[in-house]
Parts: sequence; structure tokens; C-alpha cells
Amino acid sequence: MEECIFCRIARGEMDADILYSDDKVVAFRDINPQAPVHFLVVPRKHMVSALDLAPDDSDILYNIFDVIRSLSETEGIARSGMRILTNVGEGAGQVVMHMHFHVLGGRNMLWPPG
Repeated sequence: MEECIFCRIARGEMDADILYSDDKVVAFRDINPQAPVHFLVVPRKHMVSALDLAPDDSDILYNIFDVIRSLSETEGIARSGMRILTNVGEGAGQVVMHMHFHVLGGRNMLWPPG
């Protein structure tokens, strides 16, 4: 078993404000929100980044975006707009080396992002 923080959250070994959980993904609020709505969706399967996705992971990726769709409606940001992003590598700002998608909304997003 992997020992990264997101693996531990997915196994229920660490506290998090869980918004959704199933056998493939877990979604929870970011502990350092950058927008009024900021949550993460992570696969239970440990993979470092989107570059580690394999052809047989298509169901995981579909599930991630299905959860994003559902939670964006629940959180009230589906109509107003949101930013969905994943960082790949330290140079892009990836802090936890477990693939995850940030979903941010509830305010206007700037471009370029930074």
C-alpha cells in the first residue's frame, strides 16, 4: 500500500471533509482553498500524475469527471463556471505526488492562471 497523504485519506486513515466516495474515487475539500469552492477528486488507485494513466484506467478517468459534474451541481458552480486542473510535477506546482484534480469555482478565474 502507498503511504502518500491522498492514499491515507482514501483509506480513511486521515481526516478530510469528504464530499463523495466510491470504490474508484474520493472527493474532499481542499485544506487551503483558493476559491469559495475548492475541492479535489482523487483516484483510490495510486498514480503519480496524469502521465501515469494507462488504457485500462479509462473507467477511473470517466468516474473522476462524472463526480466533478455531480459535485459542481451540488456545490452551485456548474452554471457560473469552474476551473478543473491537474498539476504534473513539482515545476507545475504538484505538491502531493498522487494524481488529483482541483475543482475551483465561486469567483471569476484569472488568465493566465499563474
